[in-house]
Amino acid sequence: MVSTTLEVFSQTLRWLEQGSPVVLVTVVRTWGSTPRPVGSLLAIQPNTGDLVGSVSGGCVEEDIVRQVKAGTFTHPTVLKYGITQEHSQRLGLACGGSLEVVIEPLTQVESVKPAVIALAQRQLMARQVNLITGEVTWQPATREQSLQYDDTQLSCLLGPTWRLLLIGAVQVSRYLAEFALALDYQVIVCDPRSEYVSTWQVADATVTREMPDEAVKKFIQDSRSAVVAVTHDPKLDDLALLEALQTNAFYIGAMGSKHSSTQRRLRLLSLGISEEALTRLHAPVGIPIGSHTPPEIAISVLAEMTVVRKLF
Repeated sequence: MVSTTLEVFSQTLRWLEQGSPVVLVTVVRTWGSTPRPVGSLLAIQPNTGDLVGSVSGGCVEEDIVRQVKAGTFTHPTVLKYGITQEHSQRLGLACGGSLEVVIEPLTQVESVKPAVIALAQRQLMARQVNLITGEVTWQPATREQSLQYDDTQLSCLLGPTWRLLLIGAVQVSRYLAEFALALDYQVIVCDPRSEYVSTWQVADATVTREMPDEAVKKFIQDSRSAVVAVTHDPKLDDLALLEALQTNAFYIGAMGSKHSSTQRRLRLLSLGISEEALTRLHAPVGIPIGSHTPPEIAISVLAEMTVVRKLF
């Protein structure tokens, strides 16, 4: 499952390779309640009005497409929506917020091709646009970077800016990995058991057969990381949790019933984890939506992770 960013850049590249110009739209600022966050993308083919991506959930796309088809944009341009009440009502910004977008006309394959390559390989890349000349340059990036924008320069961070370590290559992990990849996580799956690793099928997730505590030490290095243990085997899950609860990972979860979660907490306390540290453990993991099947459980876990991440 590809991320929405890769979907937009891949289609943009196909259009450019076919000789068609493309207009790329990037959300650079928001105020109040808006449907899409900063960094959201929309690509439009001027000749047909075909589009991929979204910058407002449908509120302003129609107006942007109208202007693109009319040939309004010949160089990078900034548009602001929802700045006045009349503007909001006319364009249907029902959420009441405001947003600012950069409109970027493209004709060269190299203006997007490095992004497609980097995103397909799960690498981080900064795409820099000179808003005066339209020139696009590329730089390696780190997860600590963010979108930067002023009157002359736009720098967008592309790639997996969050990391998820899954303990156990089980069926739930498969759906967790696929959904997390679509949300731009770098996904690592840890399972020392060969019988589980041998049937793993999510190609874009990294698989390691290290012991779980060693995997946590290796991969959980900052607060933009999450650990979810799903093996149901205390010998594996508890090893990971003992290490994870000593890190600053933004989310730490463990799958299991209320009873098994209580027993897990008692074991971790007996092994030296403090009561304060245990308050960070999400167990049973996920939002209680009545989930039973692996895809439902994965949805509930990613939903809870998203809530926690937005508060981060």
